[in-house]
Order: sequence, then structure tokens, then C-alpha cells
Amino acid sequence: MEEQKQRVIQEYVPGKQLTLAHVIANPDPILYAKLGIDAANALGILTLTPTETAIIAADIATKAAPVGIGYLDRFTGSLVIVGEVAAVEMAIEAVNIFLHEKLKFTTASLTRS
Repeated sequence: MEEQKQRVIQEYVPGKQLTLAHVIANPDPILYAKLGIDAANALGILTLTPTETAIIAADIATKAAPVGIGYLDRFTGSLVIVGEVAAVEMAIEAVNIFLHEKLKFTTASLTRS
């Protein structure tokens, strides 16, 4: 009998959006191990569409504050930045402002845990 091939289709809602802008202050060290990145005082998590916007957001974030890129995926629109809590918040705010004012994106309020 012939094996059925499974096909996965990913769809995104069209639009220009920053759908998640969250800071995790002083995360549990296990998060860094699971993500495979070096520990810092904070993680900043952003989700963007179109997905390639993650590249632009990473550039803006690293120019706006002393943060590093923990993870960037241009295929899913995921970006994780790392650094001191205030620097991560400053970087995410800079991304939000640029995307909203210059690129006319719908942005998300910064949240924190």
C-alpha cells in the first residue's frame, strides 16, 4: 500500500502587525537553556507579520539600546532580544514607534512579566 504524504500549509492574516511585544524580566535560567542562548537579565519577545519584518525589528532594536539578538526567524516572524531589563524595554519601544510611525503597522502594547 502506498504511503500518504502529508502536506502542511501555514497561513498568516494579511497585514502589517506587531502582534506581541513582551518583556520577561529576570526569567528562570531554564528558559535560556531551552532557547539555547546565553543568560541575561531580560528577554524581549516580538512576533511580527509580514514575517521578514523580524529582520527590520532586530536592526532597530540593536541600534536603539545595548541588546543582543537571542533568536531571529524570518520565516515565522519571531524575534527574541536579550539584555538588561531597561534596555530590552527601550529597544521594544523603539521597534513599536518605528513600525507604527514609519511603516504604518498596527502595533501591540508592551507587556511585562
